[in-house]
Amino acid sequence: IQISDNWPGYSLDLFTYPQHYYGDLEYVLIPHGIIVDRTERLAKDIMQDIGDNDIVVLCVLKGGYKFCADLVEHIKNLSRNSERFISMKVDFVRLKSYHNDQSMQDMQIMGGDDLSKLTGKDIVGTGRTMKVLLNNIEKYKPKMIKVASLLVKRTSQPDGYRPDYYGFEIPDLFVVGYALDYNEHFRDLNHICVINDHGKTKYRV
Repeated sequence: IQISDNWPGYSLDLFTYPQHYYGDLEYVLIPHGIIVDRTERLAKDIMQDIGDNDIVVLCVLKGGYKFCADLVEHIKNLSRNSERFISMKVDFVRLKSYHNDQSMQDMQIMGGDDLSKLTGKDIVGTGRTMKVLLNNIEKYKPKMIKVASLLVKRTSQPDGYRPDYYGFEIPDLFVVGYALDYNEHFRDLNHICVINDHGKTKYRV
């Protein structure tokens, strides 16, 4: 689903959201209900492509945890209600790539169990920043790697990475909510919203 550059978003007055963020947001870019429905569709697409293979889901923390949890739950539900049962294991890794609203050049990979356990496995990665992580995973020669991301930003970068599955293509905006943060704030916001200048100043470190 493509969200155009001139999309005005939804008024905050149409939705409920935590009171402590009043005055910090411009508008709702993607409401929570649409996120849930789109994630269910991605789960169905992944089920069709993976077939009968067992998979390891590698969740990128912290921004990817809600999307990953919802995606895994949808895959489990679809698997229960079909003739094919997919066995899933979930592991976690954290990539730190932002300072305030600016992307950093150096990517830090933290946490996660021994990635050598991925050898010969089918991997479904979930998260926003994948190139550095994929380079590390490929050393262990997994059977298959598929990347699912809720969001893809349109940028001027010619080498912009495209995941195998993604929910929404959005303008090059700094968004928060649905576990996406600004200096650890806004993770408790269910909708994906655009933060305003007041919010950036208030939570800047």
